[in-house]
Order: sequence, then structure tokens, then C-alpha cells
Amino acid sequence: MIDQRIAPYAALLLRVTIAGLFIAALYGKFVLKPIGVWWNGLLKAGYPEWVLAYALSAEFASAVLLLLGVYTRWVSIYTLPMMMGATHFWMVRKSFWFVEGGWEMPFVWAVMLLTQALLGDGAFALKVPKLPWDARLKRAPALEACPVHAVGTNDPAGYQIVGYTK
Repeated sequence: MIDQRIAPYAALLLRVTIAGLFIAALYGKFVLKPIGVWWNGLLKAGYPEWVLAYALSAEFASAVLLLLGVYTRWVSIYTLPMMMGATHFWMVRKSFWFVEGGWEMPFVWAVMLLTQALLGDGAFALKVPKLPWDARLKRAPALEACPVHAVGTNDPAGYQIVGYTK
């Protein structure tokens, strides 16, 4: 069961953690080493420039917009392909374990982004206007609104049989 009182704070904690990871990644790219080292390394690995531009835009969007809670679902979905690409990049070069520079961390990061997209903004998110396509998306009716009730019985073998009635 999900505790509705503290669930928004769990989404907030995840959102701030992901944003902090992206801030640290950008700090490493721009402060610890020149951006050209990262850029040229990926160009030599065969990636086109548009992929690198997308990766940087996804990192900046996630660092800033996720921290503020602005369009959290859409930013997480936008960034998810970049993290899956990073997972693939390390998957073909190293093993799974992060201590060997493997694909464990980008994969977990991608799972965190997917979880954030499913959870939504969470607590303390900035209120922003809805995007134009949000109005066209209709939500499915909640299960509580449906006149359906669970009915359970035990069979002779001890299994719980659950059915639904209207």
C-alpha cells in the first residue's frame, strides 16, 4: 500500500537525487575537464554530433528542470534515451560492475528516470502551465470510481481465488 501522505516526498527525494547526479556530471564535463575532451572522445567513438548535442541538452534539462520540478515527467522521458545510450556505450566496452567502469550505474540511472516519469513531480514542484498536448491526454478512470468489488474464496487445495463482480 502506498502512503499518500509521504509519497510526494519520495518523488521529491528521487527528483532532487537525479538532478544532483546530472549537476555532478555537468560539473565534471565543464569544470574538472574541458568539454572538448568528452566531445572529441565520443566523436572518435563514432557518435554523430547531434547525439552529443542531445546528450548535453538532456543533462542540462535534467539538472535544472528536475531540480525545480518543472515538467518532471516529460524531462525524465526526454532524458531516458540518453541514459539507455550511455548504458549501451559501457555495455559493449566493459562489464556490468561499476567498479570496473561498467554499465551498472547508467542502467540504474535510467531506471531512476523511468520511476520518476511514473511518479510525477512530487512535493515542492514549481507550478507551471500545462503543455498543449497535456489537455488532449485523457486519464483513465480511477479503480475506486468503478463499481467493481473483489470477491475471494478458498478452494480445497488452499489457494485463494479472487474474482471481480460489478
